[in-house]
Amino acid sequence: MNYINRFCAGWRDLMENKSDPRTSEWFLMSSPLPTAAICLAYVVIVKVVGPKLMENRKPYKLKNVLVIYNFLQVIFSTWLFYEASATGWLTDYSYRCQPVDYSRSERALRIASGCYWYYISKFTEFLDTFFFVMRKRYDQVSTLHVIHHGIMPFSVWWGVKFTPGGHSSFFGFINTFVHIVMYFYYMLAAMGPQMQKYLWWKKYLTLLQMVQFIMVMVHAFQLLLYNPCNYPIAFVWWIGAHAVMFYFLFSNFYKQAYKKKRIAAEHKKDRQNKCINNNDSTKDYNLGTTQLYYSPTDKMEESYSTTRQRVFIGSKN
Repeated sequence: MNYINRFCAGWRDLMENKSDPRTSEWFLMSSPLPTAAICLAYVVIVKVVGPKLMENRKPYKLKNVLVIYNFLQVIFSTWLFYEASATGWLTDYSYRCQPVDYSRSERALRIASGCYWYYISKFTEFLDTFFFVMRKRYDQVSTLHVIHHGIMPFSVWWGVKFTPGGHSSFFGFINTFVHIVMYFYYMLAAMGPQMQKYLWWKKYLTLLQMVQFIMVMVHAFQLLLYNPCNYPIAFVWWIGAHAVMFYFLFSNFYKQAYKKKRIAAEHKKDRQNKCINNNDSTKDYNLGTTQLYYSPTDKMEESYSTTRQRVFIGSKN
């Protein structure tokens, strides 16, 4: 019982005295439990409840909804990126080591507010998965997708609670830029098949996300070697560990999704070449034996069968 009391006292001290008082009264910021509950509910909905509800229903056609949703996400991500840029990362923030400004200055509060809205954006991204379920695109509701979306609100909550701004906000700065590109791609894809010719760069989205995680890893872990601004090391490990985890998850996805497709395409090409070589061999054999195959009766067959037509034309060439 003594251990439980000590744990509760330590937890209360952490939440009330060690956190940032500027954000403690904001919606969902008093405790991590509501955020954790929402994340858990998300997983249950997309993996159990949603597929069960859609079991005897036809997939919903959400073309217009998806176009509008992805457009709004582009706008939201652009605003978040602008806020992160204008208040620090493209002005006077240090990429070497940036402390958190805990003052109540206009700029410091604006930075904290931007971090909070980045946290809220992680909930809006749940709609990505809900739309997949409603369209019965269960192949898109992969382990990578669910882990990535399900863990992000809970992960970002700790940053807003204790370090809204400073060194760790670099992750949000880079991530919002990636989401501008990503949701712009999704918006184009939702417009229909006529846009496919403009979407050749799909595989580079995953590469862009992997590059983002490498940048975050390097940026975070550099403080383990030298930390001149005395940034909290716990958040260095927290951000860095997430970057490492997501890098390997996305790397595995990239290998499975694109390298296997490339191998399959190469095998298909080899089979096609073999078929061409076999046809060429047959052609050479026919040319070397007799000219009876080019009698007038062959032309009569051409008018009745497209299959025969292809054979005869192939023989004459």
